[in-house]
Amino acid sequence: MFRRVLVANRGEIAVRVIRALHENDAEAVAVYSTIDRDALHVRLADRAVCIGPPQATESYLRIPSIIAAATTTGCEAVHPGYGFLSENPAFVEACADNDLVFIGPSAEVMARMGDKVQAKAEMRDAGVPVVPGTEGATTLDEARAAANDVGYPVLLKASAGGGGKGMRLVSDREQLETAYSTAALEAEAAFGDGSLYLEKAVSPARHVEIQVLADGQGGVLTLGERECSIQRRHQKLIEESPSPALDPETREEMEAAAERACHAIGYRNAGTFEFLLGPDRSFYFIELNARLQVEHPVTELVTGLDLVREQLLIATGEQLAQTGRAERRGHAIEVRLNAEDPARDFIPAPGRIVRFRPPLGPGVRLDTFVEDGADVPPHYDSLLGKLIVWDDTRPHAIERMLRALGELQLEGPPTTHALAVDILRSEEFASGRYSTSFLAEASKRLPALAES
Repeated sequence: MFRRVLVANRGEIAVRVIRALHENDAEAVAVYSTIDRDALHVRLADRAVCIGPPQATESYLRIPSIIAAATTTGCEAVHPGYGFLSENPAFVEACADNDLVFIGPSAEVMARMGDKVQAKAEMRDAGVPVVPGTEGATTLDEARAAANDVGYPVLLKASAGGGGKGMRLVSDREQLETAYSTAALEAEAAFGDGSLYLEKAVSPARHVEIQVLADGQGGVLTLGERECSIQRRHQKLIEESPSPALDPETREEMEAAAERACHAIGYRNAGTFEFLLGPDRSFYFIELNARLQVEHPVTELVTGLDLVREQLLIATGEQLAQTGRAERRGHAIEVRLNAEDPARDFIPAPGRIVRFRPPLGPGVRLDTFVEDGADVPPHYDSLLGKLIVWDDTRPHAIERMLRALGELQLEGPPTTHALAVDILRSEEFASGRYSTSFLAEASKRLPALAES
């Protein structure tokens, strides 16, 4: 195991990784911007280095500052968490150039999988189903022709990024030109690359992902799926495992596809293959997230495996203790708690946490950096924490989550707390029959979305 590791992140994921390092007898070095000087991850770490002002571009995204913090404190490795530099090949290369182990996949694999068009082509070659559409950067005329071939509705997507940026749903040919121009401008602003490609829109669709671990000796372990269809603006709000939409045959087909893909691309460390699932249980590759996912605790609770610990072991060169399919037990649900106002189109809501009391009891876990008096700055992602529960069945897990949400006290700026209660009490969620369009379709029936 490493002796000292730099955690190149902030917030709840930095706290999560620091705790895992301490449990594995390794020192943790934190980095922080000036606005985060009093944050929980800074106080939990063995050492902490200020890397700049609040703006992420001048601190958490500044590669030279992160590398300098690691080398001057004698770190052997860097854990990127998620977001910020976690999927930046240049950062991985900078770590290697400074004799630092990057806890994640190689820069070369990351770069290939970060190019959504190339990733799609490699998945097709590996026998993984992909959504019908175009290959490579697509002109407006090519998009028009492809849309006529695959049929509307279609999705325009940014070649260089994800997270909903540069993405537009086009319902008919009259919308295509305007949607193309808008998506290209948004992609250029977000990623410095305005190129787009087109895919057939699967509807109604569910968003289901497969968690994998892969070592450096060819071993691959798949850890089942996470259902991630409760979303706003293509961003997940609630995740669960197992998915109520999968039967054993489809689950095995998806896990086998992810395993084939790992071998084909030479993947190493933790990763997540994201799929669209159609109403007929056909599934199509969306993208590979070459990092730890926000929702990784869902998998940890149903498998009993610590994914951060597994990441550390793989990065030191150890083989996986088991390969194939991980055993799973019971049902887990995660609710993301964001500092956002759902009634105002989920506008970010920075501010000060006035009162925080976490729920307790069996089967309840809360990953967070929040405490009484904590400031939620406007410069970063709005995620405050993740409330995760486990129980033996899905109905029991829903009841446990509702109990935990009822106990949670989170006073201060507006949050998604009440909305989560509305969703879990809905007929669609209770029955397991929901899709990625759930929030749009149910918005008038959910009180938290109608509050003024």
